[in-house]
Amino acid sequence: MPRLHALELVPDEAGREVVRRDWQALHDAGLPSQLDHQSATNTPHVTVVSAPVLPESAVDVARVRLGTMLPVRARTAGLVLLGGRRVTVARVLDIEDDVVRRVLAVRVQVPDRQHVGWLPHVTLARRLDRGSAQRAVDVLGHEDVQLSLTELRRWDPELGAVTWLAGH
Repeated sequence: MPRLHALELVPDEAGREVVRRDWQALHDAGLPSQLDHQSATNTPHVTVVSAPVLPESAVDVARVRLGTMLPVRARTAGLVLLGGRRVTVARVLDIEDDVVRRVLAVRVQVPDRQHVGWLPHVTLARRLDRGSAQRAVDVLGHEDVQLSLTELRRWDPELGAVTWLAGH
């Protein structure tokens, strides 16, 4: 599978700390956690779009349509399990309709995007054995919190670099 470039919304420091507490709780319980991902660019985020190549048109539309409306309010709205035998655990986000429309305007600029449609979420763990899913749910609980998404960035895996597009 090719490495994926991405456009991402990043929460403010308080929001990053909320997500990192979830990462830490999973780690402390001996479960997979995004905390285990040691890259310097690893930070809580909401992926707007990911693809093998990001057209500059998508970056330009993101800067104008999303960057100009920051900060964006989001509420965590429960947990979701994505995948098959091994799952990704994430907190799903409720986001205003106008933000969703703007994200979709960005996504249509990327013909080879990874997923059709958009499910706003913050990833907490990847490659969790399905048999451990209930344990992860019990560890994480169900507390909903508000996040303020304050920054827009571009991830380039080929360069291993982040470019801040807005709010930074």
